[in-house]
Amino acid sequence: MSDKVVVLAFSGGLDTSFCIPWLKERGYAVHTVFADSGGVSAAERADIEARAAKLGAASHVTVDIGDAIWKSFCTPLIKAGEWYQGQYPLLVSDRYLIVEASVARAKALGTKAIAHGCTGMGNDQVRFDLCLKALGDFEILAPIREIQKQVGEVRAYERQYLEDRGFTVPDKAKSYTINENVLGVTLSGGEIDRWDVPGPGAKGWCAPKSEWPATPLSVRLTFENGEAVALNGERLAGIEILKRLNQQLAQYGVGRGFYTGDTTIGLKGRIVFEAPGLTALHVAHRALEEAVLSKQQNRFKPELARKWVELVYEGFFHDPLKHDVEAFLNSSQSRVNGEVTLYTEGAKIDAVKIESPYILTNKNATYAQSADWGVAEAEGFIKLYGMSSSLWAEIGQNVPGPSHAG
Repeated sequence: MSDKVVVLAFSGGLDTSFCIPWLKERGYAVHTVFADSGGVSAAERADIEARAAKLGAASHVTVDIGDAIWKSFCTPLIKAGEWYQGQYPLLVSDRYLIVEASVARAKALGTKAIAHGCTGMGNDQVRFDLCLKALGDFEILAPIREIQKQVGEVRAYERQYLEDRGFTVPDKAKSYTINENVLGVTLSGGEIDRWDVPGPGAKGWCAPKSEWPATPLSVRLTFENGEAVALNGERLAGIEILKRLNQQLAQYGVGRGFYTGDTTIGLKGRIVFEAPGLTALHVAHRALEEAVLSKQQNRFKPELARKWVELVYEGFFHDPLKHDVEAFLNSSQSRVNGEVTLYTEGAKIDAVKIESPYILTNKNATYAQSADWGVAEAEGFIKLYGMSSSLWAEIGQNVPGPSHAG
């Protein structure tokens, strides 16, 4: 057995499949780890294990990270209430838990060498490397980065490399890069990368409109301190709530969208993503939160929430600022308790009913309907509230030319 031992974070896709024989040919005994968040079926999980063995892995372990990803990522993401650049719900943030599983396996094997299948063109390399550096002194091997300068079309080279050695390539890997976990599905490659209309094969869980059920769907989510704890009145583990929402709402095409924007490494990025469950949790939580937080909390909180999202997106999962921001987020959620009813006929989902003892209502006043103050109070409030602008306009009338126009 080789004395060069490496742990490879393995998903069974094209990139990590390429890594096993490439590392073996350089003298490594490759021990693979698949971190299962619950986004694949039992059959797919078995296929990944079988694929690792066929490609020549010295050993393979599967680690369940479902509960961990709910606690360390889903809960603070929903409490934050923001997507990256207002578009993208950070669906590949299982990477941080994959790294932790790989580190645990490396320690068990007594090695400092950990490999990943990230390319040098994307964000995941930053997430993997920064997370590994935060967790210890590890040797990082990145075969795809090693080859990309020499081979041009990296994915075509990987496919040919595997086929030359008698290994088949999964059909879905031939056209698109597909990432799937319990958080959702992301798709890139092909016409998506060319900024063109995605082809019919660029789909994951979400049903097309022609297959949506004819009957609308309502679901009820219960929150305690900002965390979802029950679905339709049934108390469940958070990860189970997410799985059920994914299954139910994917049938209605909920949570499918595009992300186009700024990647960590400076390139513009474009992906198709599907996140039915996270979308539902986001909509429900925001509706409840906006009803129970104060005006100043609702104004200020998004600023810190966006910082949390940026840190996680860009690889700083273990940065102390992230944990500082989470302390604020947790503090803000003490009254985010109640039940929200969601409704969809397809694609779009709305919060149609909110129940909470903490909704900031005035029993003597209803917006645009009734109030327990009169005209004098209203006029006095408006006069003082707008005094600065009114004075500017009044004084400007006596100032000729550009000064009046500002």
